[in-house]
Amino acid sequence: MSKTLSKAKDFQKSKSGTYVSIATTAFGAWGIAKRIRKARVEQDTLRLIDASVAAIGIVTGLAVLYRELKRLGDDDVLLG
Repeated sequence: MSKTLSKAKDFQKSKSGTYVSIATTAFGAWGIAKRIRKARVEQDTLRLIDASVAAIGIVTGLAVLYRELKRLGDDDVLLG
C-alpha cells in the first residue's frame, strides 16, 4: 500500500477528518430542529419525543468528536 493511500485511509483519525465529522453531525442538527418545530406545530407528542431523543444523540456525538479532537493534539496522522 502506498504512503498516500495509507494517509487517505487514516483521514477519519486525523484532525481534518474529525472536523469534517463535527461539521456533518452539526448539519444533522438542522434537520432535527426542523422536526422539532414541525412536531410542536402539529402538537404531536410522540414525534416531539423522537426528535428530542435524536437531538440528545447529536449532542452526545458532538461531545465524543470534540473529545477525540482534543486527544489528537499534535499527533495528527496527515501531518506526518
